[in-house]
Amino acid sequence: MLVPVYDIKNCGPRHRFVANGKLVHNSDKLNLQNLPSRGGNTLKSAIIPPAGHLVIDCDSSQIEARVLAWVAGQMDLVRAFASGEDVYKIMASKIFIKPVDEITEQERFLGKTTILGCGFGMGAERFQAQLNNVGVVLELESCQNIIATYRSSYERVAGLWKQAQRCLEALWVGQVAPIGVREDAVYLGLEGFTLPSGFILRYPDLQKDTGGQFSYKARNARTKIYGGKVVENLIQAVARCVIAEQMVWISAKYRPVLTVHDSVTIVAPLAEAEEAAQWVRKCMSKSPVWARGLPLACKSSFGENYGQGLMHGDN
Repeated sequence: MLVPVYDIKNCGPRHRFVANGKLVHNSDKLNLQNLPSRGGNTLKSAIIPPAGHLVIDCDSSQIEARVLAWVAGQMDLVRAFASGEDVYKIMASKIFIKPVDEITEQERFLGKTTILGCGFGMGAERFQAQLNNVGVVLELESCQNIIATYRSSYERVAGLWKQAQRCLEALWVGQVAPIGVREDAVYLGLEGFTLPSGFILRYPDLQKDTGGQFSYKARNARTKIYGGKVVENLIQAVARCVIAEQMVWISAKYRPVLTVHDSVTIVAPLAEAEEAAQWVRKCMSKSPVWARGLPLACKSSFGENYGQGLMHGDN
């Protein structure tokens, strides 16, 4: 069998790596999440462990949706995650007004897209476009109804966006304001949002224009910011803190070699593959002490190369 060989070249001032004429990486630092998955994970499969070892990859299931429910105090959703219920089917049952046990796989997929996509204030038009990208065509009115159903079903999540907007107003005038229902989760002080891990999320040089739109100074240009986006920033920051702490626990036995988004990858001897996978799952199913009551879960897989190690089931 002819094995494809990729001639990877550095072709630009910002390290634009090109393989066989196709852009595979565009960054000034190594960023393996940009490696394409199309074509059978060819490039990812070229990353192999030492002889006698396997790649083990563990992915945190729905971590942003879980953290969002926990911070917002949406306890029905927190309990559903904690008890292992199928939250996608629960959402679909609300959308289609039918029992959970009658939800089809196609309906569940719509529930999944809603849970994972609508937690940060997405509107109906953007939701419609997102569905179109995955081959699901819905009328705008249907998308509007789905958005309304999500927001009415999880009112504390929707309320979190409004709280975050008020927090921007408070930051603007040098005041503090409440956010969420958990004082141990996120606190807005004069410097910015203090996360439960102790890190602070700041918006440097926060400004407000005449139209009431806020912006802050980012690395390359000013960036607009609003309530829903603040919530997204906060949730992603907390989720990343969780993953980072879990990596510390994992490293007690196996050194993490890679992390991409909400997954952690290790390399373990072949004879220890199942034991190592169990250890990583144990670490990534446990909440840090500063995240009491946050329900977590994960799935792991392993293979002879990085491409195989990424073969996860449905999250």
